[in-house]
Amino acid sequence: MPNQLQYETSPYLLQHANNPVDWYPWGEEALNRARDEDKPIIVSIGYSACHWCHVMERESFEKEVVARVMNENFICIKVDREERPDVDAIYMDAVQAMGVQGGWPLNVFLMPDAKPFYGVTYLPPQNWVNLLGNISDAFAEHRDDLARSAEGFATELNLSDAERYGLKEADPLFAPETLDGFYRKVAVKADDEKGGMRRAPKFPMPSIWRFLLRYYAVSGNEGALRQTTLTLDRMALGGIYDQLGGGFARYSTDGEWFAPHFEKMLYDNGQLLTLYAEAYSLTKKPLYKHIVYQTIAFAQRELLSPEGGFYSALDADSEGVEGKFYTFTPAELRETLGTDYSWFADLYTSTDDGNWEHGRSILHRTETDDAFAERMGWSMADLNVRLDAAHIRLMRLRDERVRPGLDDKILCSWNGLMLKGMATAYRVFGEPEFLTLALRLAFFLLRNMRDARNGRLWHTYKNGRARQAGFLDDYAAVIDGLLALYQATFTESWLQEADQLTQYVLTNFVDGNQTDGADDLLYFTDKNGEELIARRKELFDNVIPSSNSMMAENLYTLSLLLDRPAYADRSDRMLGRVQPLVQQNADYLTNWAALFALRTKPTAEVAIVGPDADRFRAELDAAFYPNKVLCGTTGRSELPLLHQRGPVDDQTTVYVCYNRACQLPVTSIDAVWGLLHQVQ
Repeated sequence: MPNQLQYETSPYLLQHANNPVDWYPWGEEALNRARDEDKPIIVSIGYSACHWCHVMERESFEKEVVARVMNENFICIKVDREERPDVDAIYMDAVQAMGVQGGWPLNVFLMPDAKPFYGVTYLPPQNWVNLLGNISDAFAEHRDDLARSAEGFATELNLSDAERYGLKEADPLFAPETLDGFYRKVAVKADDEKGGMRRAPKFPMPSIWRFLLRYYAVSGNEGALRQTTLTLDRMALGGIYDQLGGGFARYSTDGEWFAPHFEKMLYDNGQLLTLYAEAYSLTKKPLYKHIVYQTIAFAQRELLSPEGGFYSALDADSEGVEGKFYTFTPAELRETLGTDYSWFADLYTSTDDGNWEHGRSILHRTETDDAFAERMGWSMADLNVRLDAAHIRLMRLRDERVRPGLDDKILCSWNGLMLKGMATAYRVFGEPEFLTLALRLAFFLLRNMRDARNGRLWHTYKNGRARQAGFLDDYAAVIDGLLALYQATFTESWLQEADQLTQYVLTNFVDGNQTDGADDLLYFTDKNGEELIARRKELFDNVIPSSNSMMAENLYTLSLLLDRPAYADRSDRMLGRVQPLVQQNADYLTNWAALFALRTKPTAEVAIVGPDADRFRAELDAAFYPNKVLCGTTGRSELPLLHQRGPVDDQTTVYVCYNRACQLPVTSIDAVWGLLHQVQ
């Protein structure tokens, strides 16, 4: 018989709905049952594209003998970490406080009051059964000891950030020397041979390279640019990138960007669209343009819902084998490519025995198109014709295979990252299809993932149903995407929507307890949401930037576009509080560091008025100049930067201002660049 997960919408929870384990979703029913029956709780946290989550299910949770032990002695709760990042964050923090290396599947043991006392990640079935027995015995015979331990971890979780990290209110120091220090913290850990950071596995970590691009814009440090382009080149040519179909996998298991963990996540690809588009605007590398166009084609083909939102992820596995969908045997390559096999295998480093496991090959490159064409004595046009023909044939073969599983829930925050990526790609390349996708996505989010009754966002959506009160990262990412969309279109409603969501955040996510180290950093959860054993603030930038760092930049951008000094003041207070932490651990707070880079020099406030406002905007966006905000109109506008400003001599006119001091209006793009470069 199906368990209680059968009523959920999460693909990950539904995968476990027919387990013999009597799983419950996180909620009052399960927590009340634990209290009523006085049983310890197992909270097992994972996500749909998690390879080892599937393995543990197959080895343990599908087995009657294991399920019997779990059901008799515990209340068992399954959590999709992507649906409930608040629950995941609390118990991940707890497990790490226990000295356990975090990861997923995350299995945490709780007292009946939901306070944690022990946790592990993946365990083989016999080890898992042995642990269950030990925990059950300890709960019966040493309950007081477990309760004291759980109380200690709960106290640790409820420490304020001021206590945990020694953060104090302070004025931020926006100075080149400060920025140089941040850069050195990152550079010393960067891999200057293979790109990325000097460790394996290698994750894309877009916020690191975004910081280095902004640091380069301020400092002109060629080392920062060289490290960034090395990383972007190696990722784009590596096995972490789907060389046939486009899109990035979550990480490379090795230090070479060669063998990915094959799942594809929306949050990676949304951020990498922004990163590669920005990098192209600086370097004009054709490879980066190819990555943006092909990744958008992948997302449109494989992740786009009929309603305009984007699904969450594709699994690593198909037919129970990791990477089977994406890799090829030498025989398959020979049969499909015929006389083109030799040069194709050379380019993609495939050997006659396969370059990976089980005699299969991952398509992986070490040469750019132009370098390979030169070595072969071909023109670029000739190579492109050959590549297109080979890719079409291999894609046709691949499309006949069993596809990886699709996690078809739609997450608000990840779609906000994709909205920013699409809008940025449009701003850089001017491709109308990119704008169409961005507009559809924005309409979808505001129509389907916002509660019309109170203006709050929902976190997740599936099958026409939105649920779970939004978290701070939902607001931060959507606001960021809307601000990019406004600057791409000059449609003021997007700016107004961003401001309304910001006002909701400043009402419902602030720290209002002024007697206990309250600060201007924002809680991850809505004050109207479910009360958990701790209410945390997200500070550290990881594979996704922290929600506080994103909101600090949103507040700064809105302060300029809407003339809201209070927003800038709050952003500065947030920066001042975290600055000592960034100085110590800049490689884990690079999105904060990127905002420090913007604040080191005055931000250009660029107002464009006149019939050619969009053309002027496109020419300004085509070049890399991150420290600016754009607003514009073809007519009249009441926005502060546009109010009472009009064309000069009926020509489209640009007003460039810094710190509320404006330069003389100009009527040519060259003149605008002259004003911008004076300050840069």
